[in-house]
Amino acid sequence: MPRTATTKERNGLQRARSLPLATPTDLDRKATRAVSAAMNAVLADVFALYLKTKNFHWHMSGPHFRDYHLLLDEQATQLFAMTDPIAERVRKIGGQTLKSIGQIERLKHVDDNDAEYVEPFDMLVELLDDNKALAARLREAHAISSDNEDHATTSLIEVWLDETERRVWFLFETTRQSEATVH
Repeated sequence: MPRTATTKERNGLQRARSLPLATPTDLDRKATRAVSAAMNAVLADVFALYLKTKNFHWHMSGPHFRDYHLLLDEQATQLFAMTDPIAERVRKIGGQTLKSIGQIERLKHVDDNDAEYVEPFDMLVELLDDNKALAARLREAHAISSDNEDHATTSLIEVWLDETERRVWFLFETTRQSEATVH
């Protein structure tokens, strides 16, 4: 026999329906606010890093143009692919997500680079540092979602963290200089 909803569950669902965008969840409001804030900060950094990666992709030059151009395009595609699942995860737990470029600007930790010209090596090093910082931000969000028993968010973050560490690895290896080139 199917289980029927309790009065408390029915009242909670009615209350959620009366509030626009209040997706029902078993997480308490404090957890929803904490996880949503952490994930919105991650989302702001991902959008900023996506645009910076595309900027460097578009403005790449030099003898390794093709390899670097393709590497950065692949990394930008991966970053952009993260955006919708992050925002939708926030909505699934009853939070609201980013609404504007201004909100991204206020929340992001990734610095813009509007320079007229950036050396290819410097682009890669800058993206390496930004991806390392994103990995740290993801670890912080993982701790928050874990502390609030939001296991679905922690699971998603683990995948994104692995992808971010792969970008760090590729950028690190691409920027390594041999002993012969250092001297």
